[in-house]
Amino acid sequence: MWTSRNIMALLLVGFVLPCSIGATELARRPNVIIVMTDDQGLGDFSCTGNPVLKTPNFDAFAKASVRLTDFHVSPMCTPTRGQLMTGLAALRNGATSVTAGRTFLRPGIPTMPERFAEAGYKTGIFGKWHLGDHYPHRPMDKGFQECVYHLGWGLLHSTPEFDWPLVDGRYFHNGSEKRFKGHCTDVWFDAATAWIKDRKDRAEPFFCYIPTNAPHAPHIEFDEYTKPYLGKGPTDFFGMIAHLDQRFGELDRLLTEEQLKDDTIVIFMTDNGGTAGVSTFNAGLRAGKTTYYDGGHRVPCWIRWPNGNLGSPRDIATPTQNIDLFPTLCDLCGVARPEWRTGDAPYLGTSLAPLLTSMKEIPDRMFVVQYGQIPQMFDCCVVWGKWRLVKGLELYDIEADRAQKVNVADSHSEVVRAMRSYYEEWWQGVEPGLTDFIPISLGSKQQPVVELNSGDWENIYADNSGFVREAVGGPTGGMWHVFIETAGEYELTLRRWPEQTKAAIGDKYEPSEKSPSNRPRGKEKTVGFPSVATARLEIAGTTIHANADPKLPSVTLRATLPAGKTTLKAWFTDADGIALCGAFYVTVRLIK
Repeated sequence: MWTSRNIMALLLVGFVLPCSIGATELARRPNVIIVMTDDQGLGDFSCTGNPVLKTPNFDAFAKASVRLTDFHVSPMCTPTRGQLMTGLAALRNGATSVTAGRTFLRPGIPTMPERFAEAGYKTGIFGKWHLGDHYPHRPMDKGFQECVYHLGWGLLHSTPEFDWPLVDGRYFHNGSEKRFKGHCTDVWFDAATAWIKDRKDRAEPFFCYIPTNAPHAPHIEFDEYTKPYLGKGPTDFFGMIAHLDQRFGELDRLLTEEQLKDDTIVIFMTDNGGTAGVSTFNAGLRAGKTTYYDGGHRVPCWIRWPNGNLGSPRDIATPTQNIDLFPTLCDLCGVARPEWRTGDAPYLGTSLAPLLTSMKEIPDRMFVVQYGQIPQMFDCCVVWGKWRLVKGLELYDIEADRAQKVNVADSHSEVVRAMRSYYEEWWQGVEPGLTDFIPISLGSKQQPVVELNSGDWENIYADNSGFVREAVGGPTGGMWHVFIETAGEYELTLRRWPEQTKAAIGDKYEPSEKSPSNRPRGKEKTVGFPSVATARLEIAGTTIHANADPKLPSVTLRATLPAGKTTLKAWFTDADGIALCGAFYVTVRLIK
């Protein structure tokens, strides 16, 4: 029986082996494209058996690819993205949740775009980043040279984007806000394909990351894509997937036209298990997004590289995880792996290059799937071959029981003990850092003006515009962890609503009645605070207050702040000093 120490040793060996691609092969320098869709489960493809959806381009790509059929991500957006970018488990890299001050990667952790840029690749991201909107957490701070992206988790309902729509909304180009025309799915693919076509040095390899926010809710799509699915399930959700399928096919044809197809590694995957499509078809898996059953974290991963000696298209049933892709791509592309930090080895992925190119099995191993706003011990899934240990108590044999209906923990107690032992040792290496919050920088040259929002409040789930409307977070709201880059005088502007709404502090701000797709929006609960009289602020051991007019959109305060790490909290009170609600938005600017 494998012990946790056996597994740890094998993992460590996997990270000190030299790259599998020799120096004589570096000349081919393959391009890399990773396309990752959002909230699309394993059952949301016609090639996996969906009885309603038609995804001919995804199907054709899958047919031509090496298919990792037991591939795992995190059950939620941000942790998957952080794991992909770092090759490091979410609880180790810091990005453990989609909100609550836990969406940031720890400083000093090497990222995939950084490593590829250092190796001479042009790097670009087009779509959803979701690992921080402010310096030093933006995509351009983490190795991407060309960045076209939105803020937060998505357009329209995320806290920073609020009522910016999916159609004719806004994006950010290398940090500068811009408006766009058309559906966001087209924006990402148009920007990516233009960047690929417009390369000045055609021989220079590129690393292109296209993480779409579709088909994540809100499900807003044009009629041409939704009509085939009217009355056949989640119409707009399926329409968004049809749109993605079309654009993915066009991207593939571009590679052929540009004579790039043979020397480009293309990876398609999704970021977590099923959502809106689960009730229609879930590929035989149990549950969906946010859960630790396979339906929450087992997703497609299809890899194609015609000139890469990957062999015939085939299924590979070996359990794999998205943290494996960083070392795998380094090896396939002849890019030296980063210098990892002391103690990271048990939390890093294993290169799948031998599995892909030589059809050699990787060492037997266990790995952990875990994320969370406030992660707890054994709130996880441990994967070991055919076994799944869910929350430390439920054991499933997925070869005999794909749907995870029968808990066999009692009849396989030795397997449970081995998996629990492995996890307990794994947990010891992450638990001490779970309360070490990663700050947002204020007063930096890279981002002189920072617009904080409640999505980054410590341990409070407030990253949806609905939470802002309902004034979650209690009467004083939450706390931001910040780092004052430059000592000096700062201007801090407190708002109840985002600046673009122009809504007054005391207002019950209502969104427009219709979305850009002309589909009615439901009524949302909104709380107003007409009795607001004072704005209060706590930062760096200082408390500041000023009169607030509920009919005005903001209150501006000034504070002289020392450099260093601290916390910031802001809220509104009535004339008697009774706290009413947090300031969901605070704009911070260094004055002098």
